[in-house]
Amino acid sequence: MLPEENNLRNVSQRFIKIGSGPNREVGPDLNKEIGLDPNKDIGRDLNKEIEVGPNKEIGRDLNKQIGVDPNKKIGLVSKRRKLTVCATGPVHVVFLTIGLAGSLFISACNKQAPKQQVPPAPVTVSQVVQKDMPVLIRAIGNVQPYSTVSVKSMINGQIVKVNFKEGQDVHRGDLLFVIEQAPFQGALAQAQAQLAKDEALEQQAVANTARDTATANNARVQADRYAGLISKGVVTQEQYDQMRTAAESTAAAVAADKATVESERAAVQADKASVNQAKVQLGYTTITSPIDGKVGSILIYPGNVVKANDTVSLVVINQITPIYAAFSVPQSNLDNIKHYMSSGQLKVEAIVNKNDQDRKTGTLTFIDNAVDQTTGTIQLKATFQNQDRALWPGQFVDVLLTLTTQVGAIVAPARSVQVGQTGQFVYVVKQDNTVESRPVVLGNSNDNEAVIDKGLQAGETVVTDGQLRLFPGAHVEVKNNATSAMNKETAQ
Repeated sequence: MLPEENNLRNVSQRFIKIGSGPNREVGPDLNKEIGLDPNKDIGRDLNKEIEVGPNKEIGRDLNKQIGVDPNKKIGLVSKRRKLTVCATGPVHVVFLTIGLAGSLFISACNKQAPKQQVPPAPVTVSQVVQKDMPVLIRAIGNVQPYSTVSVKSMINGQIVKVNFKEGQDVHRGDLLFVIEQAPFQGALAQAQAQLAKDEALEQQAVANTARDTATANNARVQADRYAGLISKGVVTQEQYDQMRTAAESTAAAVAADKATVESERAAVQADKASVNQAKVQLGYTTITSPIDGKVGSILIYPGNVVKANDTVSLVVINQITPIYAAFSVPQSNLDNIKHYMSSGQLKVEAIVNKNDQDRKTGTLTFIDNAVDQTTGTIQLKATFQNQDRALWPGQFVDVLLTLTTQVGAIVAPARSVQVGQTGQFVYVVKQDNTVESRPVVLGNSNDNEAVIDKGLQAGETVVTDGQLRLFPGAHVEVKNNATSAMNKETAQ
């Protein structure tokens, strides 16, 4: 080691001690350490302390003071090595640099590690394309049965038989329940007997009417004959009066018989109605399915007594082919829906499982007649044939309502769109395999693709995976083919 370097090292060691106290100030404590008044100015007073005049050249005179050849510059003490005073560990490191301008700087001395080059970030990319895209409205829908029937009893009685299994498919007219029939069969027999009795009385009344009618006709003829004989003096007035009275009496009897016949006929009609009512009541003892559908759980089992039109249903039947999907959209979409619906049916897709690409297709068949004032939405219903029964009542599905098709839209993978502090953006891969952050304006989107209204052009390459390691200007290493990646996104 050269003598000059040794002298500088001794001076530097005195400065290192100053940094060992965490509460010591570099300015005043440095003055104390090198023998200066703490209140003195470190710049000019240091010159005085080391016998350098304020107007002297600090470079050469300081060299003399610390034992360095005055003809050497302090910054070039040794051409063979660079002198650096460092301290490691908890000690605060300070080094002194004195320049030709006469300024003193105290700063930390750190050993800089060699700068390493950041490797390219591995990413997957896809190409921006131009194609026709559907204009969609997305919503969450709830599947509802096409029709629902709560089966109840129309009579009072005891259930004696259940003729189906829970969850079974039933058709219109299939037997479901049997209620005890004996009381109703007895009522029907009684009504039928009363009908037979009244029919017999009706026949008797008709016969009596016929008999009395014949008698009345004979009496009328006799009275007419006696009327001619009395004028000739053949019969007496008394005999004539008797014949006339007999004729009038039999005529009144005929009228009474006719009334009796009408009464018996009315009784017969009443009996027939009673018989029909008894048959209806007896028919209510067998409960059949009113629709085609699927039955649910049995709510009342055999042995229980039911009441007519009780609040508790026996079973619930849901018609699921076809089936509805009800969903609500903001009222701001109502005008567009009515506009496009006036031109034809609107396609609705229901997605049960997001990983399942087999979407169920139906048509929009219902728009509610009022907007829900609490939510500002309008309820819609779509009808699906549901032959494969993929849709089930009560199920929640993703609903896509297609209004129209946007021709020539700029489309990028939905995964390429990121959200930053200034809004949505994508990373665009340039020719030199570096990326730039490009702000974009989104249009209609689906699960895999996004329509870019502003910010991209067809043919550009965007990053679809690996964005977390990127920043503007970062180098990337593409791990896939952009065209095949876009085709894969489109296929999904």
